[in-house]
Amino acid sequence: MKLWERVVEARLRKVVEICEQQYGFMPRKSTTDAIFALRILMEKYTDGQREFVDLEKAYDRVPRKELWYCMRKSGVAEKYVRVVQDMYERSRTVVRCAVGQTEEFKVEVGLHQGSALSPFLFAIVMNQLSEEVRQESPWTMMFVDDIVICSESREQVEENLERWRFALERRGMKVSCSKTEYMCVNEREGSGTVRLQGEEVKKVQDFKYLGSTVQSNVECGKEVKKRVQAGWNGWRKVSGVLCDRKISARINGKVYRTVVRPAMLYGLETVSLRKRQESELEVAELKMLRFSLGVTRLDRIRNEYIRGTAHVGRLGDKVRETRLRWFGHVQRRESEYIGRRMLDMELPGRAKEEDMDDAITTSLHLALIYLDNKDTYVQMLFIDFSSAFSTIIPQHQIEKLSLLGLNTSLCNWILDFLTGRSQSVQIVNRSSSTSTLSIEAP
Repeated sequence: MKLWERVVEARLRKVVEICEQQYGFMPRKSTTDAIFALRILMEKYTDGQREFVDLEKAYDRVPRKELWYCMRKSGVAEKYVRVVQDMYERSRTVVRCAVGQTEEFKVEVGLHQGSALSPFLFAIVMNQLSEEVRQESPWTMMFVDDIVICSESREQVEENLERWRFALERRGMKVSCSKTEYMCVNEREGSGTVRLQGEEVKKVQDFKYLGSTVQSNVECGKEVKKRVQAGWNGWRKVSGVLCDRKISARINGKVYRTVVRPAMLYGLETVSLRKRQESELEVAELKMLRFSLGVTRLDRIRNEYIRGTAHVGRLGDKVRETRLRWFGHVQRRESEYIGRRMLDMELPGRAKEEDMDDAITTSLHLALIYLDNKDTYVQMLFIDFSSAFSTIIPQHQIEKLSLLGLNTSLCNWILDFLTGRSQSVQIVNRSSSTSTLSIEAP
């Protein structure tokens, strides 16, 4: 049945065009795109308002007649509508619990849970229901039934929320008031509250969006703690393997890199980490590796030896690598891509120096690669991707971290990377206020 559902889904995707605001189960889109767009928007619009809307039992509440109507309105051929109708005809289910199993009963509303076709059918429904109320990304972003509504003022948020509620509920969907939350970025005194049908919407200082925690003060301290917790949860799941003395340290390191590290790195390519937060991640990782190798700090074994035995590099280096990989991914995408649009967004009434500060904060628009050279003690390699901005770096951004030695191959990589771009590379030395090396792109 799942194979047949995937065949039908592939044919439906050829004829149905889903709006750009939908990020769930769409090709060339992921949760990282939505998280990145939201974080950049929060940094640029420091006085904005955010509304996180969740639909109550969305899959279970989709009226079947509404589904057929949305499919036809989206241009789906009648033969495919009948194919989907056959899948839902005479559908029955049972409830299984500890004391036994109920008798079969009919299911006449909602989409099939666990179906390979259901996510795309729901996207078709949401695409039609939100046609009159959604705004362009990132002001409106949807991931299946999770909706983010962004506005510059509380009044706009309240108005947009009411419009969404009316558009959805008149077609049989229901907004979950208990799960709908409101967040104000860099809140000022007397910002007020948001109401939905006379009921006050819960106001929060942080929100977990698509697995990544966003904070109203645009910091990432809570997100780092969540990543550490996620790493420990993943470590406990495979602790039986990692702590098995019969398994070599090399295999343990490979299991760790495959299972635990991805949980700690999730979403961090969109976050600008400070030295303290990076150290927090590395301390947690070293604890896991020491547990796996059966050693403690009392054994006085250096961290480099622990990492070398497990064949695991520094987590801070990996974070920077993923951030730069994501930056390259954003730069290679087409100009209509949400990530490119967010980086190029200019706010009315904002000076370019303010935009420069935002770019430095994200560590994406201006890619910061930190180095520790054995001879010159290089503090920072700064690649200026925006010649319109000044290249003055705030003192708090200059941090001494170990990554690579500045060798010929690295210089060649820099030149290759900058070929065709009229930008420059500067290396800032701790003992000198001027750059010790400047590489101009051909």
